[in-house]
Amino acid sequence: MNKIMLIGNLTRDPEAGSTSNGTSFTRFTIAVNRPFANENGEHAVDFFDIVAWRQLADSCAKYLFKGNKVGVSGSVQRRQYEDRDGNKRTTFDVVANEVEFLSPKNEARENEGSTPRSDMQPVDDRDLPF
Repeated sequence: MNKIMLIGNLTRDPEAGSTSNGTSFTRFTIAVNRPFANENGEHAVDFFDIVAWRQLADSCAKYLFKGNKVGVSGSVQRRQYEDRDGNKRTTFDVVANEVEFLSPKNEARENEGSTPRSDMQPVDDRDLPF
């Protein structure tokens, strides 16, 4: 089974494109805060590269902007390529099956150009059930 669900904020505006046969795609990256703090009280952030295809890609390109909060569900895909120097590289993308736009419509353009923010609150490790 290959499923992933994420909620995070776009780190930059989406980049839209199309394949040589005309299939549209949109790429964007989201920042996802970890739900726990380290010994300094800081929360680590993970970054996920997302790719959406066809109609979903068109909607993402049209309505998403840097800073918007989204929920993404999909699968993880391993991709290999050769860089400019001829070195083989491996990367992992989240192929979106669904993207929920979680920022209110009136905030969609207000967040453009702002840094991602999070509404998460710090959690004390002693409060965790495990």
